[in-house]
Amino acid sequence: MPYVDGFVLALPRANVATYEEVARKAGEIWMEHGALSYVECVGDDTPDGELTSFPRAVQARDDEIVVFSWITYPSREKRDEINAKVMADPRMQDPGCPFDPKRMMFGGFRSLVAF
Repeated sequence: MPYVDGFVLALPRANVATYEEVARKAGEIWMEHGALSYVECVGDDTPDGELTSFPRAVQARDDEIVVFSWITYPSREKRDEINAKVMADPRMQDPGCPFDPKRMMFGGFRSLVAF
């Protein structure tokens, strides 16, 4: 089963097109270096919760949309190898950041169930 890196972030609505452009380039690079998949999604139904929610988790403001994304790899070891190659790739040196990275949540996950 694949190993997954997951991300949640708040993106200014005005930067969606710029983010899509950066994400497309980044996705191509991750795939070239061996990722199994690269997916970027923008929130379409992310209601505010009373205690927890996607918008609350990243402190999304009224002018921001939640982005949920993931990258899959054959294993954690491959993830580490691939990410090292991606970070060393000259195309990733200044991709631009159209969001506040301090409010991005991320982590690596071992698959438990997959179909």
